[in-house]
Amino acid sequence: MKYSVILGTITAAGLAAGAAMAGTLDDVQARGKLNCGVSTGLTGFAEPDANGVWQGFDVGVCRAVAAAVLGDPMAVEFVPLTTKVRFTALNSGEIDMLARNTTWTFQRDVELKLEFVGVNYYDGQGFMVPSELGVSSASELDGATVCIQTGTTTELNLADFFRVNNISYEPVPVETGGEAQQQYFAGACDVYTTDASALASTRAAASDPSQHVVLPEIISKEPLGPLVRHGDNEWGDVVRWTLNALITAEELGVTSGNLAEMVAGTNNPEINRLLGTEGTLGEWLGLSADWAQNVLAAGGNYGELFEANIGVNTPLGIARGLNAQWTDGGLIYSPPFR
Repeated sequence: MKYSVILGTITAAGLAAGAAMAGTLDDVQARGKLNCGVSTGLTGFAEPDANGVWQGFDVGVCRAVAAAVLGDPMAVEFVPLTTKVRFTALNSGEIDMLARNTTWTFQRDVELKLEFVGVNYYDGQGFMVPSELGVSSASELDGATVCIQTGTTTELNLADFFRVNNISYEPVPVETGGEAQQQYFAGACDVYTTDASALASTRAAASDPSQHVVLPEIISKEPLGPLVRHGDNEWGDVVRWTLNALITAEELGVTSGNLAEMVAGTNNPEINRLLGTEGTLGEWLGLSADWAQNVLAAGGNYGELFEANIGVNTPLGIARGLNAQWTDGGLIYSPPFR
């Protein structure tokens, strides 16, 4: 009897803890709006346009989730967050999800109790310098001053790289990407180091991009992706499979342009399951049958979002590389919709 009481107490406590952590899907649906944490401003990934409307690759992920859950990609409150406060904002419940060029690491996953739902951009840390320095390799940066965002994996990778190569540097610490850009362009540091995608964004924002060179070295693995809180598995599934829907749609050739045609019916069962014309996948997620249709209508599939915001025909000019579909030699891959 004693053990039954103890077991009952433990079980009740566990259920209470689970209930306290769960319920984000219900909260978002009741609120009628998704609170999504993003960068304070990173060209191509997340920044407001001249009319104050948020645009970018990460913004597209937020809008896709809002479309899946609420049927409206514009039903999003974008919360710009610095690297210092982004995780606190998520764990405190200030935001429902974070889509802010954030690297998936052991410490963030395990110690900070964050749930990365997948990777939407495979990145790596690089270096950018003014062309006039005449530097062609990071190994030539001995004694350089380096603008670096504090509280990031970038800061740790920088220290490791210089230590391994037995060269010295002087850090110029900054709080935000915007501050780093300002300091670098003002000449307060010789070098700016961060993820290569952010370097491309910074270079594109320069008055004359040709005056700045991104060096060839990539010194780290930076798998970037959206994340939610630990313990709310239902909500994690929604965000995870929204990202997977974007990826799978590109693989299967479903685009914003042919979506209506595909919805009318295809001979491919996976397309039909994805779009909700067969099966009960939406019901399993607690969403409508056409949730993925809404996702794809919001901004297109993964490839469409990539090309529209950061691809080779944008000011950033980023080639797909590792972010090509697995069928094209890249790492972008989704579990099957079945």
